[in-house]
Amino acid sequence: MDPIIIVGLILLGILAGVLGGIFGLGGGVVFIPFLVLVFDFDADVAAAISLVGIVAGSLGSTSVQVSSGKANVRLGLLLEIGSVIGALIGAVIATMMDNTYVLIVLAAVLAFTGYSMSRKNRRTADSVEGDGGLLSFHYNDDEGKDRTFRLQNMGIAYPACVGAGIISSMTGIGGGAIKVPIMNLVMKVPMKVATSTSSYMVGITAMTAAIAYAIAGVLPIDYAAGISIGAIIGSVLGAQITKKLDAKHLKRYFGYLLFFVAFVIILRAGGIV
Repeated sequence: MDPIIIVGLILLGILAGVLGGIFGLGGGVVFIPFLVLVFDFDADVAAAISLVGIVAGSLGSTSVQVSSGKANVRLGLLLEIGSVIGALIGAVIATMMDNTYVLIVLAAVLAFTGYSMSRKNRRTADSVEGDGGLLSFHYNDDEGKDRTFRLQNMGIAYPACVGAGIISSMTGIGGGAIKVPIMNLVMKVPMKVATSTSSYMVGITAMTAAIAYAIAGVLPIDYAAGISIGAIIGSVLGAQITKKLDAKHLKRYFGYLLFFVAFVIILRAGGIV
């Protein structure tokens, strides 16, 4: 155990929590670049540490989303079956795959996240009115009225959720940037519900993957504890800062930064940096 690294991870957790609150991000987008490029962890070890930090940071936000009724628990649990299976598969792949290839996958995910954040106008899909069946769900619209919607294209969406779980687990990034488009554009879940439910789902996926990494002996418990402490503190600070600061106009620039980070990680994969 290196005390300097522990302190550094606590500070990283705080930073990720604050930025996550400001930009509406999961902590993994902040954790992973620092863990790989600054702390010089291998990609699978970095993913394992990041996932524990995501679980810790999501505890507060998850309770808020569920208690406020914004997150649809039944929908989240339905989709998490596929995501959890994917998370287990992804952890196995990451521990067996060469570090270079994991870094390439990581760079691709960061670039995609940066693209999603930097777009001026995001495409959204209209939901389909529910019919009272098993795939119908209730939600409150922007005016507070009770509405229903019915899931579409489950034959495509469920394998996509498995894929999202694999990518999230392999890279140590929560996967909200992948799950939200799947839920809204493919399954026709209203964007408001997709965003909140995805935040709720991320913690479950991350916890499953973190346990798999721990069983594989990849997860350094002391470092994971350090980043968890910071993530919890950071999530509280981030929630307070968000109430006073509107940083929507800065989100695009953070997306551009992620493009740069993805480029640097590609250079790291090629042994250039």
